[in-house]
Formats: sequence, structure tokens, C-alpha cells
Amino acid sequence: MDIKSFYEPGSGTWTHLLADPDSAVAAIIDPVWVYDSVSGQADEAFIENVLEAVQQAGYRLEWVLETHAHADHLSAADFLRRRTGARIACGRGICQVQETFARVFNLSGTATDGSQFDRLLVEGDMLPLGELRIRVIETPGHTADSLTYLVNDAAFVGDTLFAPAYGSARCDFPGGDAAQLFDSIARIHALPDATRLFFCHDYPKDGGEPVNSVTVAESRRDNIHVGGDTRKVDFVAMRRKRDRQLALPRLILPSLQVNILAGAVPQPDDNGVTYLRIPFNCSLDELVNMRPVQERGDKA
Repeated sequence: MDIKSFYEPGSGTWTHLLADPDSAVAAIIDPVWVYDSVSGQADEAFIENVLEAVQQAGYRLEWVLETHAHADHLSAADFLRRRTGARIACGRGICQVQETFARVFNLSGTATDGSQFDRLLVEGDMLPLGELRIRVIETPGHTADSLTYLVNDAAFVGDTLFAPAYGSARCDFPGGDAAQLFDSIARIHALPDATRLFFCHDYPKDGGEPVNSVTVAESRRDNIHVGGDTRKVDFVAMRRKRDRQLALPRLILPSLQVNILAGAVPQPDDNGVTYLRIPFNCSLDELVNMRPVQERGDKA
């Protein structure tokens, strides 16, 4: 098993390359498409670097695996599918995320059945990667669609866990639940001690090196939010208090419009230009909780 990790500093995100060298097939997990929200420009240099590593190793890309619908960076999943023919997989919970954010952005023509993805995954599914078998573990809490991918002694945990010094992910997005997150982390911490946990993010302090993985034993012992004998009631109280103080991710609005489409951008307008939608003077909470026009009885 060959694992290479690539760090995108703008969003603090890890993209992982997983391969079976004997079969020369590979998967990319949580690919980042760099986007500048000020200029509206997308930059493929980062994901091209990952793809170059695939090609230099002589691998064929079979899968693009999303651990969840990210709210802090754009996914390069569709870019990779178009370039290589790889299939995109994510959790079946994406349908719930699509329903929520198609409503938030008033994307009335957007399918919310997950059909933008090639495979929707549930607990216990097994994905083949050459001679490797990738086991799917549902780990909700940060989001409703969060998954962990377990293969041999490596688990790709998405945002369910961070490096020990940073703790755990927020749970205040639609579908998030701190009690569920605690239970999901407990499942991960029940894996064998030597299992390596590969993170989706790290945010090192100035001058520090980002951490891409630790062992289960290290996480169980040292994680500042759930290490040692942390009780569920205390974790939930901490997480809820902390989440109330957090600002929204800088790229949440463009990210979710693209990521619910498996990393594809919306269809261009009649002038040939693709646009992303930014709600004006209306909070995300208001949009999430807004009832459809038909239910409100609003006049056209």
C-alpha cells in the first residue's frame, strides 16, 4: 500500500493519494481545487501536482473518494473524473446535504438524489482498489454524510478528527450533531492502536509543520477534545459552546454550491459565463430554516 499526502496551505487541507503498487491502481481522497473568492479564479496547479504524482508512479486513477461535502474548499473531484475517467464516491447522506443547500441557494433544478456521484456509500460497503479493499465506516457528527475509509492499517477520517493539538471538528452546520460526533470518534478510537489516522485538515501554528496523520493510540491519549477519559456530556457541552464562537469558513458559500455537484460548477448562463450565487444580507441560518415559497403562502 502506497500513501502520499499533499498539503494545500490556503485551506489547511490534506489531499491523500492511496495506491496498490502491485496492481498500479490508485484513489485520491478529498482532492482540493484552489479558488480565489476575490477574483473568482480557480487554480488547478495543486491538483495537477497530485495528478502528476499518479502519472509518474505509473498508476491508473480508479476512484475519487470524498469523506463529506466540504464547506471550506472546493472539491476537484469532477476535474479528476473528466481528466482520468475515475469514478467519484461519497456517502449516501449527500442527498440530505443536497436538499438543504439546493434550497439555500435556490437551485430549483438541481437533482438531490446524489446522481452527480458515481457511487453512494453506506456503512460496511467495500470498495476494491486492486488487491486492496477499502471499508466504509459511517462517522456522522461534523456533517450527516461524513465517512471514514479504512484500508489495512490506515483510516482516512475526513473532519471527524483533527491532529491532537487541534481536537475535533465543528458540529453546527446543517446535519451536524456533537453527540453523534463523540460516538463516531469513539468508533475510530476503537480501531487497533497502530492504525494510522489520516486527516483532512491541519492548521499548524506559525512555523509549525502540518500533521497528516497520527496513530489511534496517540489520538486516544493526546487529543485535546476527546483524549483520555473525556465524558460524552462534557464533550458535547464544550463543542456547542465552542461552535457558537466560530465564524463561518471563508469559502463556505462557493464551496457548497460546487461540492454538492461532485465538484462540478453550475451550468453557464446564456453569455457562456458560469456564476456562483452569493445571498445578499441574509444569513446562512435564515436560509437553512427558510420554508419554501409554497409553504409560506407568499405571493408571486
